[in-house]
Amino acid sequence: MTLVRPPALEDFRRVVVKVGSALLVDRARGRLRHAWLAALAEDIADLHGRGVDVVVVSSGAVALGRTVLGLPPGTLRLEESQASAAVGQIALARYWTEALGHHDIVAGQVLVTPKDTEERRRYLNARATMQKLLEVRAVPVVNENDTVATAEIRYGDNDRLAARVATMIGADVLVLFSDIDGLYTAPPHSDPQARHLPVVERVTPEIEAMAGGPASELSRGGMRTKVEAAKIAASGGTHMVIADGRGKNPLRVVREGGRCTWFLSGSTPTAARKTWIAGSLEASGTLVVDAGAARALEGGASLLPVGVTAIEGSFAKGDTVLIRGPEGRILGRGLVAYDSADAAAIIGRSSREIAAASVQAGRTEMIHRDDLAMIGT
Repeated sequence: MTLVRPPALEDFRRVVVKVGSALLVDRARGRLRHAWLAALAEDIADLHGRGVDVVVVSSGAVALGRTVLGLPPGTLRLEESQASAAVGQIALARYWTEALGHHDIVAGQVLVTPKDTEERRRYLNARATMQKLLEVRAVPVVNENDTVATAEIRYGDNDRLAARVATMIGADVLVLFSDIDGLYTAPPHSDPQARHLPVVERVTPEIEAMAGGPASELSRGGMRTKVEAAKIAASGGTHMVIADGRGKNPLRVVREGGRCTWFLSGSTPTAARKTWIAGSLEASGTLVVDAGAARALEGGASLLPVGVTAIEGSFAKGDTVLIRGPEGRILGRGLVAYDSADAAAIIGRSSREIAAASVQAGRTEMIHRDDLAMIGT
């Protein structure tokens, strides 16, 4: 493999940190590791203080809740997992609130299911919520909504969930903390010849074959799911790191060049997203814009309702629509923030007029520039 210098965490503006149950919860007692969480919160506060956006994807609700409910060790039935999550999620949110609050950082709980990252309408809503939290300098703490997810539809681990969240919000890097310091050519505990891989440029079948099996009963993840998460992250323009999270201040260790494995993406979040919009989604309708809006779009602006002169077709919020200029030329395509009926009620109106009218306004933009792929850009 080609020797490539790994990136530096300092270079990135938006970071997602994934924390598993086995790190957050003491396995023997089923209790939170308070000192460890406090040290991680210190690391997060350091990044946050440098102006970096930080999102946490945290497991631990089921592991905490089962202890409170007195459930025995071993595999839980679905209803037991859901009940444990219902109890544990309250405690988990409180712990994160207190740990980050110690550094004057507000935590915002975001519970998601797979459909929230796969159905475009719900995807836009979840993304907008997290974007707003980051805009006001809060730290979203995300977890799968285990109280309602079923065995058939749940992610099954928070590694892939973290990758979906990272690509959803356009993160530069995803840090997955584990009980191992990265990917090896073979399981290091059983093969003394196993080599640590500091950088993986691309996830190939050879790399996938190196992934091991599942971890402990507290965790639904394992190296295999981490490599799968790397594929998701890379396709969305997000780099990924697997690092040993068992010691205190694990994020600081990564920042200071500690041993880990970097999975590199050949794109950026914005470029990957625009490529996806431009070529992977079928358009459901068309928005016709005036000359002023056309110029603004060409200059990198979002599409506002005031610049739209007509709507063609029927579409739902989150669908892909074409954008056509006043002379009939297709300018680009994007994910629309309104369904066609609501959009028709506000086109040509300024934000002030929309607020004053009896129209239920959603987003300020008809299509946000991050959801917009212009032809030739």
